[in-house]
Amino acid sequence: MTQDDTISAIATAVGEGGIGIIRLSGENSLTIASQIFEPKNGSNVIDIPSHRVTYGQIVDHEKDCVIDEGLLLTMHGPHSYTREDVVEFHCHGGAMAMQNVLALTLKCGARLAEPGEFTKRAFLNGRLDLSQAQAVIDIIRSKTDASLRMAIGHLSGEFSDKVRGFRHDILQMIAHLEAAIDFPEDDIDEVATDSAREQVVHIKEEIEALLSTAKTGKVLRDGLETAIIGKPNVGKSSLLNAMLRETRAIVTDIPGTTRDIIEEFANIGGVPLKIIDTAGIRATDDTVEKIGVEKARSYVDRADLILALFDGSSNLDHEDEEILSLIKGRKALIVINKSDLNAGSTVKESINKELPNHEIIHLSTVNGAGMDALEEYIVDLVYSGTVEQKEGVFVNSVRQAELLRKACTHLDEVLNTIDQEMSPDFIVIDLRSAWEKLGEITGDTVGEDIIDQIFSQFCIGK
Repeated sequence: MTQDDTISAIATAVGEGGIGIIRLSGENSLTIASQIFEPKNGSNVIDIPSHRVTYGQIVDHEKDCVIDEGLLLTMHGPHSYTREDVVEFHCHGGAMAMQNVLALTLKCGARLAEPGEFTKRAFLNGRLDLSQAQAVIDIIRSKTDASLRMAIGHLSGEFSDKVRGFRHDILQMIAHLEAAIDFPEDDIDEVATDSAREQVVHIKEEIEALLSTAKTGKVLRDGLETAIIGKPNVGKSSLLNAMLRETRAIVTDIPGTTRDIIEEFANIGGVPLKIIDTAGIRATDDTVEKIGVEKARSYVDRADLILALFDGSSNLDHEDEEILSLIKGRKALIVINKSDLNAGSTVKESINKELPNHEIIHLSTVNGAGMDALEEYIVDLVYSGTVEQKEGVFVNSVRQAELLRKACTHLDEVLNTIDQEMSPDFIVIDLRSAWEKLGEITGDTVGEDIIDQIFSQFCIGK
């Protein structure tokens, strides 16, 4: 595969729709379009100005038939998404129409694009850096306004600019230290070393501040995995429905109604929650229900947050005691349901004896009382101790966080080298290692295998 060829793919989602888009990118895009698209105004596709929309027909000349009618959008490189010649066929959004148009482009010399190849070309051609390219898929997958804003911030270059600022400052230090190495007679060695130490401390503090946003950024990107647990008929499914603001789970008075795991995304104050409604935890002889109970226990181990639900209208029993033992030492919010029955004080006292340091919220899934407090708790949990809510630049991937940590490690080695009064040569080695790790974030120093891995996560056509 080379970048000299022309790629083609359906750029819109699978299924029926008003419009379907087939996108081409590469040096032969206009030539291929001219072979299958006939403008109604009689013009030649090659002569159509850049960023112009033209109405016409898509024709299969071999079969002498019209495939569809629609619009042709032409974008001449380098003023396009990929910085190559790009054309888009905007036809009717039916599966057959789009497949036939795609097949025509392939017959005329294009090849089917690989997942994420359009964005990969944008990266390789300098249109986007690696952080911005990753933001494209984050925008597509955003589930809340907050996660969308974070992704757009990355796409606009806010995060990249910070990282490039770190790299620029480190490169300046390297230049000063290498000058001290090359010109020892000028006696600038000590001055350059002292200055480097001060700057390294400052940069390391800045990187650590950025790293403190990683947990929040990951939640906004992937969602906070939240497990609702409790004994049967305590109101777990009702709580799920209340958080989703729709009836998703079946609610009955029959114990064991929820047997399998139900997963849904909810928008809680801008925070995407991946909510898991589990089977009621209890001893049972029912084979299917027993499997559901075991699954519920496993989700307790992997969840970012546990919502432990208890019935405020009755005293704790052995099943409730088991729930309390499961959440000891875990990030869990105690939710006492059925506050509309003016009950729960006895239950709260019993829970406080077992788990004195856990937050407790009284709730009614019937009238919605306590839901605001629940949502406020979740939002505070996600944003607390990082940055001002919904503002600022976030680290939003494990890869970015790991590279920032490695850069910090190299900067620690710089400080250690300076404190041991070692030669500037050794300081430069550690500084350059930090500089390279930061470059992997933006793609300036990243290997081809990493690039392929990142873009393989994209959909075909993007």
